[in-house]
Amino acid sequence: MTFSRPWLLLLLLLLPLWWWLRRRRAQPAASYSDVGLAAKVAGSPWWVALPVALRSAALATWILAAAGLRLGGSTVEVKKEGIAIVVALDISSSMLAEDFSPSNRLEVAKREAIGFIRGRDADRIGLVAFAGEALTQVPVTLDYAVVEQAVQDIRIGMLEDGTAIGSGLATAVNRLRRAPEKSKVILLLTDGVNNKGIIDPRTAAATAAAFGIKVYTIGVGTEGEAPIPTGRGVGGYRYEILPVEIDEDLLRDIAAKTGGRYFRAKDSDALAAIFHQIDQLEKTPVQITRYARYDELTRPLVLAGLGALALELAVAASLVVRVP
Repeated sequence: MTFSRPWLLLLLLLLPLWWWLRRRRAQPAASYSDVGLAAKVAGSPWWVALPVALRSAALATWILAAAGLRLGGSTVEVKKEGIAIVVALDISSSMLAEDFSPSNRLEVAKREAIGFIRGRDADRIGLVAFAGEALTQVPVTLDYAVVEQAVQDIRIGMLEDGTAIGSGLATAVNRLRRAPEKSKVILLLTDGVNNKGIIDPRTAAATAAAFGIKVYTIGVGTEGEAPIPTGRGVGGYRYEILPVEIDEDLLRDIAAKTGGRYFRAKDSDALAAIFHQIDQLEKTPVQITRYARYDELTRPLVLAGLGALALELAVAASLVVRVP
């Protein structure tokens, strides 16, 4: 409860003064030698004071109306401006390397990507898979359930084997270049060296920078050697202990050209920490607007004052009749 013109409340202080002056100026209509009659008048019924009380109530309500009595208060409106994000995931056969506990690189990457998707609430997210070629799995969308299902359905062998980093990045850029969001981000996960495709990764990075797209690159794999599939037989994949080759210089250049960052995930815990860090870096901008909405009580108070005045006139004309 507030007042738009609170200084007018000072007029309420005049009401006790008016009562005091009225009682002081009141003179008896006649003089009596017997004070017994005056004592009887002093014990008059309570409704004798009704006209003055009603007049005071009317004046008080009008003063409150003039002071702008209102109900309400501040309200907060939160507006979120979403980010457009594309996850570009390497699904070459080397992502089956079993150097990430409790599974291979791809399964751990899928798990962390799903956790990242579940942590967004106002961002449009898309999914691009690449190996020897690149393919959009889901365009940028707010339907997180569809994106999550697409991540779960990704498997090795969907695309020609190889590592076409340039193609994967270019496909992701193509999905984001016309997105209306001000902030556009690509998460590029790979565990190898660009060895397929006709698009140079650095050219794709320059294109991303031209469209204001930030690229976070993540090199997935331990240092040294890891059990990597080299073929497939009747019983499944054949693994050999081979050196882990990740073109870190290329991934650093891609991130630097676009204003992003390069991360190296050497195990599942490191990959989880990287996704969490990117989630903190790319928080959805929030705009908080405060505005006040009030319900004015001027009209009800004016009507209440008029009602009190009308009741005073009715009482003065019936129950309390002033005799000269």
